[in-house]
Amino acid sequence: MSDQDNPSADRREAAPLRPMPEDWRKALAVVAHPDDLEYGCSAAVAGWTDAGREVVYVLATRGEAGIDGLAPAVCGPLREREQRASAAVVGVGEVEFLGHEDGVVAYGTGLRRDVAAAIRRHRPELVITLNHRDTWGGATWNTPDHVAVGRAVLDAAADAGNRWIFPELAERGLEPWDGVRWVAVAGSPRPTHAVDARPGLERAVRSLLEHRTYIEALTGEEPEAYCRNLLTGGAGAAAGRFGGVPAVTFELFPR
Repeated sequence: MSDQDNPSADRREAAPLRPMPEDWRKALAVVAHPDDLEYGCSAAVAGWTDAGREVVYVLATRGEAGIDGLAPAVCGPLREREQRASAAVVGVGEVEFLGHEDGVVAYGTGLRRDVAAAIRRHRPELVITLNHRDTWGGATWNTPDHVAVGRAVLDAAADAGNRWIFPELAERGLEPWDGVRWVAVAGSPRPTHAVDARPGLERAVRSLLEHRTYIEALTGEEPEAYCRNLLTGGAGAAAGRFGGVPAVTFELFPR
C-alpha cells in the first residue's frame, strides 16, 4: 500500500517535529556529492559547530559529472575545491572524498565497506546522510547516487560495530566502532525531528554560494538570490511543524 492510500501517512507528516538530540560531541556526514549538505542541512551544521561540536564531511564522489559544459577531469577538482571552501564557512575543517564515480555510485558491499571504514576512522555518535528514498515526496524522483549512499550509510552504521563484517578493516587498524547512536537523514520526505535554522542560516547561504560554478550552470538566477530564496524557503516551510521556528528537518533513526 502506498502512502497515498495510507491514512497513517498523513498523520505522520502532520505530526509536530521533535528537537534533534543534543547530547553528542561528534558527527560524521556522509553524502554522495559536493553541495548535497549545503542544499540539505548546513544551517544545522553551523549551529552545531558554534556549540563546540565537531562535524566531519565524507563525500562518495567529487561531483565530476555534475556540470554539462565541463569535462569530469576538470570538473572534479574544481568541485572538490568548492566543497572544501563551503565546509569551512560552517566550521567544518575536515572533508574526505571516497573516490566513487559520480552518477553511477552502486549500492553494495564495496560502498558499505568504505562508509563503515569512515565511521570506524572518525568514531561519531551521530551520522548524517541525505534522503535515501525513491522520491523527495510526491512525484519528484530522487537520484540513484543519493539512494545508494543513503542506504549504505544506514547499513554501515551497524557494519562499523561488527568485527566479523569487513574484518579486513581491523587488519588496517580500524577497530570496530559501535558508538553510533543515531543516523539522521536530511531532506527526507518523512521528517521526524528538526533543528532551529536561524542561528546558522546566513552562513548556510554563504556556504551554498561557494558552489558558484555549479549554481551558475544550474540556474540563470542571480546566485546569491537563488541560494537565499532556496534555503530560507525550505526552512520556513518546516516552521509550521516546529513551533513556528524556521528549521532544518531530519528523519532520525535511533540505534
